Amino acid sequence: MKNITKNNLLSLTPRAIERLRDINESSSTNHVAVKLGVKNGGCAGMAYTMDYIEVIGENDEVIIVDDITLAIDPKAILFLLGTEMDYEESTLNSGFIFNNPNQTDACGCGESVTLVEAEVPVELANSITTSQ
Repeated sequence: MKNITKNNLLSLTPRAIERLRDINESSSTNHVAVKLGVKNGGCAGMAYTMDYIEVIGENDEVIIVDDITLAIDPKAILFLLGTEMDYEESTLNSGFIFNNPNQTDACGCGESVTLVEAEVPVELANSITTSQ
């Protein structure tokens, strides 16, 4: 399992941390992390995914913020690089928002997005630390 600092790949706003904490505390599953990824689908081409997982994959990137553990699907890393995860509530809607610099478009309903892979700067690639 590889670990990178939280600021390199994905950052969480205080609202996202609070909502993830609430979800974890009220969950009836026996999970060790929330896994983030992307999948093909929707009218814009891709959609973000969030799932509880009971085992962290060997190649998952792990981000720990306070008492929140996120596992990032290795296939999603270049699509999520630099993303800020937020949580918003309004009168008609609530949900996680991904402020992603790699997003080039979104569908009108907000369920899918168009993402391009990030180009990893050399200094960022060098800052990733690997631990066994």
